[in-house]
Amino acid sequence: MQKDIFETFTQEKLTEGIRQNDERIIKWIYQKNFLKVQQMVLANSGTMEQAKDLYQEAFLSFWTGIKTGKFHPENNSALGGYLYQIAKNKWLDVVRSSGFKMTVFPEVMPEKVQEEQEDKEGYYLQIEGAFAKLGETCKELLTRFYYQKESLSALSTHFGWTEASTKNNKYRCMEKLRSSLKSES
Repeated sequence: MQKDIFETFTQEKLTEGIRQNDERIIKWIYQKNFLKVQQMVLANSGTMEQAKDLYQEAFLSFWTGIKTGKFHPENNSALGGYLYQIAKNKWLDVVRSSGFKMTVFPEVMPEKVQEEQEDKEGYYLQIEGAFAKLGETCKELLTRFYYQKESLSALSTHFGWTEASTKNNKYRCMEKLRSSLKSES
């Protein structure tokens, strides 16, 4: 019965309930949104334990964002969407981490999953090979942009280029990488 009551609440009223630490609203939102995040994690190579841990982290960030005023329901945003986006971004960080790639143990994987893992590893080796063939400037530019998350303006300053040139050079480097990958396959 409580579930039906909270579904009739506006986003503003739910947000205010969270700000006031209304345990019923917080619990309802927590339970209502877990399944969607769990499905996203499981569909993207995660485990149930990872889904639970990730959801705890995401929910804490969600709660903090509401308490500190980062989330504004008047922007016509849904609380569930805000929570899901936080969880998705956190999961992307996990998947991109080198530690995540090392958590799969071939001896416990079904054959098909093991084959998929080997295909991915082969693809990563192809990317590494193609990347190694790039010039030093391209390697540095792509590494700084994609892995060190430097902005175009910071890269422009570093290389002594305009932002437009930096953007064009990044594009050209990516095209060289793609072209090299296509010729290898």
